[in-house]
Amino acid sequence: MDRWLALTCDAPGRPLQQVWREGLPRPGPGQLRLRVHACGVCRTDLHLVDGDLAHPGRPVVPGHEIVGRVAELGAGVEGFAIGDRVGVPWLGWTCGTCEQCRAGRENLCPHARFTGWQIDGGYAGQVVADARYVFKLPPRYRDDEAAPLLCAGLIGYRAYAMAGDAPRLGIYGFGAAAHLIAQVAVAQEREVYAFTRPGDEAAQQLARRLGAVWAGGSDDALPTLLDAALIFAPVGALVPTALRAVRAGGTVVCAGIHMSDIPSFPYSILWGERRLVSVANLTRADGEAFLRLAGEIALQVHTVPYALADANRALDDLRAGRFAGAAVLLPP
Repeated sequence: MDRWLALTCDAPGRPLQQVWREGLPRPGPGQLRLRVHACGVCRTDLHLVDGDLAHPGRPVVPGHEIVGRVAELGAGVEGFAIGDRVGVPWLGWTCGTCEQCRAGRENLCPHARFTGWQIDGGYAGQVVADARYVFKLPPRYRDDEAAPLLCAGLIGYRAYAMAGDAPRLGIYGFGAAAHLIAQVAVAQEREVYAFTRPGDEAAQQLARRLGAVWAGGSDDALPTLLDAALIFAPVGALVPTALRAVRAGGTVVCAGIHMSDIPSFPYSILWGERRLVSVANLTRADGEAFLRLAGEIALQVHTVPYALADANRALDDLRAGRFAGAAVLLPP
């Protein structure tokens, strides 16, 4: 019997538990079984473990930045072959029949299920995924480099697209998503202004190396007004800060699935046709567009590797902001 490791979130506020499972999971109709080669560590995983997201009420395997090889095809699956390298993102299933799905807004499907939350994810040696929500990956990236593309990249790209054609772009929270989207913006000849935790010199230096024209703490004064701002840090207090930093007619995009409460702010900083919008999940079209772009632009993906068994340490390091870039778990 094949034996493989999975890490489960049994209840919010508890460390992940190591479980050795016997026997390979079998894909149902329309599904694929993947042998996991890498899985990115996302702040959403941290929100699940910390209880900021509602726990599904059963032990669940987190992880939705999955890179693996197709090991088994379920009935009716087409377009994939054994051995294909593929990625699995956050959006894991939608109904396809509701008003939102029919309108091309599957990211807002009220029946959607998400990888690493309602569906077991990639903090494991094996995973089963709906083949409709599995992407082919650009070959130029190693497995550990490709993993952050599947959420940090995809959600970041949706947030970036919602900012419109902004010549001066501010990015609050310079972590996994920001360091990828900053490179896309620089490649498209936009000016990037990077905001980090106050005093985080490592993140600021990374931002400058990747082409930011300015990098500083979120409490530092800017040399100019922005056309748009993306907020990746889950800190509600950054919303009025960003609104003050954008010009009239500018846009502030809140890109996280969870954010602390936004404090009250004067209407004057929203007035002037500034827009405050949020990003919810992703669509398959987002995935196809971003991964095509990532195949054309040689993105520098800064990863910090951890053994799968060290997932709790990776989450703790993410919580404390101990690294710049993206943490990636590597199964044995």
